[in-house]
Amino acid sequence: MSKFLLSTVLLFMFMAACAPSSRNTVSKPIDSSNPLQDASQMNAIAIGESLIIDTSIYRMPASLMDLPVSQEGEIILSEGLYETEFKSYCLQPGTPSPSDRDAYLQGPLYSHRKDIVETALRNSLDKPHLDQKNIQLLLWSIVSGSNYNKLSGNVQSTADQLLTSKQIFQLKGGYAGIVKNYASFIPESNVKNIFNQMNNLFELGTSSYEAYERIAVPSGPSVIKHPEYKKEQWYKQPGGYYVRYFPSNYKKVKVQVFVPKGILDSTGMKNGSYLSFDPVTMMAIPANSNAQRLGIGAPVIDIVRKVIQIERQLPRPTQKKTEPQPQQPPTQTTPTKTPTKTPNRST
Repeated sequence: MSKFLLSTVLLFMFMAACAPSSRNTVSKPIDSSNPLQDASQMNAIAIGESLIIDTSIYRMPASLMDLPVSQEGEIILSEGLYETEFKSYCLQPGTPSPSDRDAYLQGPLYSHRKDIVETALRNSLDKPHLDQKNIQLLLWSIVSGSNYNKLSGNVQSTADQLLTSKQIFQLKGGYAGIVKNYASFIPESNVKNIFNQMNNLFELGTSSYEAYERIAVPSGPSVIKHPEYKKEQWYKQPGGYYVRYFPSNYKKVKVQVFVPKGILDSTGMKNGSYLSFDPVTMMAIPANSNAQRLGIGAPVIDIVRKVIQIERQLPRPTQKKTEPQPQQPPTQTTPTKTPTKTPNRST
């Protein structure tokens, strides 16, 4: 009886350890047939309207990297037109690389082990020296559920610099070991096939980046399903600013942000808060085709940036005015005379 109870408890603990958490699973892929609706259903920042904006009054966009950032890495926006090229990463293996035919909009960052993917992208901002290919291989291994212990030394070294020890422990399988439970949250058979091929390459210890790339980013153009979406469209964000994306390929994307005049007060705030934009927590998703979905990493050009501290919850303390103290009249002291010594006379 005791052996039966012990085996039951161990089985329960094993299943609990293997079960993916809700924040790490893919509840529903974004359907390219209606990207705006699906992006909103996945707890995305509300996209709002898409429109064409005349920005001809700005000769050249300023760099987003010239703006200060918060301690969490959010870009603090000011009025004007901005753009910056970022390193981007394929988060949907098996789909074509972006081209001039593809229009992109902003959606929520999501994938298997979303928290680990976001941590890798976030920490890559502070480590621009890391090889982009090794970061991409790490992300492919994460989203495909590959065996972490089979990754190359260079990729594991990259993981050590981007992830926490707890996250690496999770990638290794945690207490339950490496458990192949990824089919439960990947509904499409073609995606399963792509992930299986990626897993096989990692298991074999394939060192050629191009071998992984041929599977994750197949050659050939994307399929245009909604030509009504145009590349130059802006997408309005809840704070009143606008965003659009121009990928060159799956490795690089230009992000443009437009903040109209009049939405910020004289202190550079809106309703008492800074207007911030965080590209890492979002992803660029195709609006009109089946092209790649892209995670956003570090800027292509490394720039030293100004970091400002933002108090989000506690109000700023008001400094009490100190009342001037009445001045006391100086005290007069009577100088004391020092006695003079008379020399001794010898007789």
